[in-house]
Amino acid sequence: MATQTPAVRRSRIGSAVASGRDLMRAFFTRGSRRRRQEDILLELLGQLRLMTEEIHRANLIQQYRLSLEQMDRAIDDPSLADAASTLTGLSEVKRRQMIFANRQYGNLLMAHRVGVYSWDELVGHLRVLCRNELFAEYWDRTDEHRRSLPTDSTEARVGAVVDVMIEELGDDPERWWVVGPGPQGSGLEP
Repeated sequence: MATQTPAVRRSRIGSAVASGRDLMRAFFTRGSRRRRQEDILLELLGQLRLMTEEIHRANLIQQYRLSLEQMDRAIDDPSLADAASTLTGLSEVKRRQMIFANRQYGNLLMAHRVGVYSWDELVGHLRVLCRNELFAEYWDRTDEHRRSLPTDSTEARVGAVVDVMIEELGDDPERWWVVGPGPQGSGLEP
């Protein structure tokens, strides 16, 4: 090797430098390609999460539609109302009213669950609904139904808010717009 001419040595050194440069370029390219693949994977996972949430909301809506159809049939046919209701000692008219009150409450709850109403909007609509005497009667008659709900469920938290509203309205019905929790921060919002 000592007999190599400077041109040959430069050629070999140049080849080594070029090879090293190619290896470094490949290394960094693979690293940036891997980062890009990770970024794409994270983006796809985010989109999958959003799609899963959307499918869940669509399933909630479909289930609610089925419930509404059953309630409508029960309102139209007293024999079905008897089969669908657990409330006893009600006239046909009163049973229909209770089913409809349940329907109104369910509609508000569903609107919140699928994102149509924020928590504060839901509370505002519930304040108005709680002023209705038939709804208050429905709420009183179905108290035991709500006791079986898991305490951390959305419906249980909403039920606790309605309980407070009904109680506060009993004390001062003229101040209906302030009953229940204030805007966010009540500790009861989901």
